[in-house]
Amino acid sequence: MTFTRTAIPDVILIDPKVHGDARGYFVETFRADKLEAFLGFSAPFCQDNESKSSYGVLRGLHYQLPPYAQTKLVRVIEGEVLDVAVDIRAGSPTFGQHVAIKLSGENKRQLFIPRGFAHGFVVLSENCTFAYKVDNYYSPECDRGIAFNDPVLNIDWIVSTEKLQLSAKDTQQPLFADADHFTFGNDLYA
Repeated sequence: MTFTRTAIPDVILIDPKVHGDARGYFVETFRADKLEAFLGFSAPFCQDNESKSSYGVLRGLHYQLPPYAQTKLVRVIEGEVLDVAVDIRAGSPTFGQHVAIKLSGENKRQLFIPRGFAHGFVVLSENCTFAYKVDNYYSPECDRGIAFNDPVLNIDWIVSTEKLQLSAKDTQQPLFADADHFTFGNDLYA
């Protein structure tokens, strides 16, 4: 596995080594020891989630507040998405900035998104199976979101607005300025 810090250094791009031959392929999708060695701390994942979506489905931007804040390790099993992580840590040098990376079943790339970030993705292929690990359980009381189309964030989702498919919840999320934020420097992994 190769670990690369993105333009927002706390968001990590992971390129696993794919072993392929005429029969197919084999890939390690998660190694706690290697991730911990790179990060310098462990992210004790407790739950795996999976979703299936079609072209233009946009899920996000989502996050949870403490004490149920979540670190995510996301990947695509089949299809392709544009995956986005937005820094919502007030006081961070990258506060309000985002990273957008294409993840696909073909490139096998993964994105490590720590607590203090809002996350979303849009499906670029006909269909997509998206999988991710989290280090905390879902809490409806701590569930939050940010408007995907907030002009301050200026995210290019690639898919034209008229082709986007959103949940009712995601059409009513607050703007970045009105959303709940984290505080940069708090130990979110304790």
